[in-house]
Amino acid sequence: MNSSKLSGRRYWVCAIAMAAMLVASSAAFGQSATAPGQNITSDSSAQIAATLGIHFVQGSSSTVLVERDGKKYLVDLAKHSIQELPEVARNTQPALRAVAYSTSQPKPEPVADEQTPRPKTEQKKHSQAYRPGDDSLFNLPTGRRLDRHGLVVDFSHRFPYEAAFTGTSRGATLLGLDDFSVSSFGFRYGVTRNFSVSAYRSPSITGRVIELGATYHFLSEQDHKPFNAALRFSVDGQNNFERNFTTNFELLLSRSITRRAQIYVVPMGSLHNRPLLSQASIVNAPPELPCSLPLATGSNPRLNIRPCADTFSLGAGISVDVRPTLALIAEVIPTLVNAEDLGIHRPPFAFGIQKKIWRHAFTFGFSTGPGTTTSQRISTRVSYLGQPGADVPSGMFVGFNLNRQLH
Repeated sequence: MNSSKLSGRRYWVCAIAMAAMLVASSAAFGQSATAPGQNITSDSSAQIAATLGIHFVQGSSSTVLVERDGKKYLVDLAKHSIQELPEVARNTQPALRAVAYSTSQPKPEPVADEQTPRPKTEQKKHSQAYRPGDDSLFNLPTGRRLDRHGLVVDFSHRFPYEAAFTGTSRGATLLGLDDFSVSSFGFRYGVTRNFSVSAYRSPSITGRVIELGATYHFLSEQDHKPFNAALRFSVDGQNNFERNFTTNFELLLSRSITRRAQIYVVPMGSLHNRPLLSQASIVNAPPELPCSLPLATGSNPRLNIRPCADTFSLGAGISVDVRPTLALIAEVIPTLVNAEDLGIHRPPFAFGIQKKIWRHAFTFGFSTGPGTTTSQRISTRVSYLGQPGADVPSGMFVGFNLNRQLH
């Protein structure tokens, strides 16, 4: 059947169905359908419907059955739809009622269970969970979860050679910003929603360290869990991942205090950790530091620093939003096992201010810890400069971080 015949047939079916409904409504309300003063009774309306090839469906007020050219059609006036009936449903009222009911009722919504994915509107993130602006407070990791296929770049600058507040003419040297900087950078990529990988490098003056790491988040407040928890594994090697390797294991824990503040606890163990030493030459490679040596090559003999030690530290920190995009941060990283073997007599600490702008974060602060890699962030200026007492509060120096989410 061509399209012109089909459209013509649908037209006549609709016209007949409309006429039938008008006849039925006129009979129901006793209105005139023929001559003035003559009412159509139920018997006469049934005769007219039979003449037009119309059959009413019992129990339905919006559907009628129209018979034309040997075929029967179910017309739904509420939906403006026409359905040709199969052979089995053409002659019995129960079958007609079943077809009429199935076409007029909306489809039931699926019942959600544990196997049915929730609508996106139900997967909204927890509004009371704090969202860190950076991967780090200052040196301590925040354990911020990265979106799937997200890419973040981190830059850090430390100015440990000159104390910010000790001595004269601190303003003339911009609190030490005129001096040399220990500048590091790295990238982090979200493989999945809960798993990310990272690569980070520090400069030659801290040993040319390259650190490779992987992080898995198994609890998140964004998913309405009571706190955030992630496991991180990393390996760093000096001289561009060639020697003096250290293996690190971290548990990144954090908990929101309302949506404006968050506390952090980071226990960390390092195997064959090396001391943070200043390598004055950017031409020569950092020295070998086998664990069998009595003292670390290039260190101050008076400090009695070993070349290698297994360490355990417990970092703690806090971030408080004083404005929607402005936070105050503070941290401390005490080493509880073998601290003095690496020349650590006081735990490094830091505090500062962080500005969060969309996908950027800028943190400016003061610290006593020059190291930014996982193994080196537990060290202070004492081992780095070879100066006893350089880790006291008066030895704080200036530093800042830049964080940018590229994707």
